[in-house]
Amino acid sequence: MSFCLIILAAGNSHRFKSNIGKPYQKIAGKSLIEINVNKARKFKQIKNIIVVYNKKDLKRVKLLKLKNVKLITGGRSRQESTFNALKFLIKQNGISKVLIHDVARPNFSTKLLSTILKNIRNAKAVVPKLEVQDAIKQIISSSKEEYILGKKRENLFLTQTPQAFNLKEIYHLHKNNSGKYKDDDISLYMDLNKVKFIQGEKNNFKITDKSDFENLKNIYKSNQTVGIGFDVHRLVPNRKLYLAGLKVRSKLGTLGHSDGDPILHSITDSILGACKMGDIGQMFSDKNKRFKNIRSTILLKSVMDQIKSRGYFINNIDINIITQTPKIKNIKNKMLDNIAKLCEISKNQINIKGKTTEKLGVIGKEKAIACEVICSVIKYD
Repeated sequence: MSFCLIILAAGNSHRFKSNIGKPYQKIAGKSLIEINVNKARKFKQIKNIIVVYNKKDLKRVKLLKLKNVKLITGGRSRQESTFNALKFLIKQNGISKVLIHDVARPNFSTKLLSTILKNIRNAKAVVPKLEVQDAIKQIISSSKEEYILGKKRENLFLTQTPQAFNLKEIYHLHKNNSGKYKDDDISLYMDLNKVKFIQGEKNNFKITDKSDFENLKNIYKSNQTVGIGFDVHRLVPNRKLYLAGLKVRSKLGTLGHSDGDPILHSITDSILGACKMGDIGQMFSDKNKRFKNIRSTILLKSVMDQIKSRGYFINNIDINIITQTPKIKNIKNKMLDNIAKLCEISKNQINIKGKTTEKLGVIGKEKAIACEVICSVIKYD
């Protein structure tokens, strides 16, 4: 069974009161759109992802460089935006179920999404809900006075997204009942007996204003961990010198089982440490012939794939390169560009410092080069 996820990101974010809309607000360098997309990519059943965007945000959404994501322009309302995506989707082959999700709810767990995908196999629709725990009042106005009436909270509940539907059914409901649409797609169902309600999550709250966004950042900060990486290599003749994945002109190169890139080795080790995944020696043993002369870019990419599958993304990287030669300042910007690309973060999340040992020891005598790195990561699930 194949699914498509529609991420609705076409709102105006009026209540957020920022020049940058909610979908493009970032935590540790990742926008809310990217956080939602990355979570969905953990599920092989989700074959397609659609992001519905506001046309005024075309430049912003293109800057995200979302791979294998279909971009569709939104409408004047949530209902129009959803229907724009459904009209595209109904013409595609192989998709039978659809998930519709608000970009402003990036903190759903993969457990919740897994439960939704499991339940939709035998249901018309699946919707997460939360019971109302606060006292509820309703103001009823008349020409003479106002009455405040208590409402039984046992009869009320809150709905969340993602919501899952049979594609053809939700398409026809949108097509034929747009005037009955209220605040989410489940409101089109007149008979709620057809709907499978599952337990939602308190942390799957909707970001409406900046205080909500601060709450989300605080949740992620509590999931932040730090790792340290260190590597040192001899400098010898007749070897290539790779630093941060770049081939550097030098009379001396690094001696090592792989390509001997001390910067990428240290970054990789610091990431593994922050994610509690052992160390580079355990994962890529120098006893294994497969890793003989292997490029460190390949090793780092492998680790990046693994940490993403576990729900981690990099918050920041601080790098000390300890060397007498070569001079770092001339290649610093190129290193920043390459590390940012490999680690899928922006350059402003990386800091590089070149250090010497004032000609002391083997590094000072140009016989070795070392690197130390501190990396922090955030787990978003």
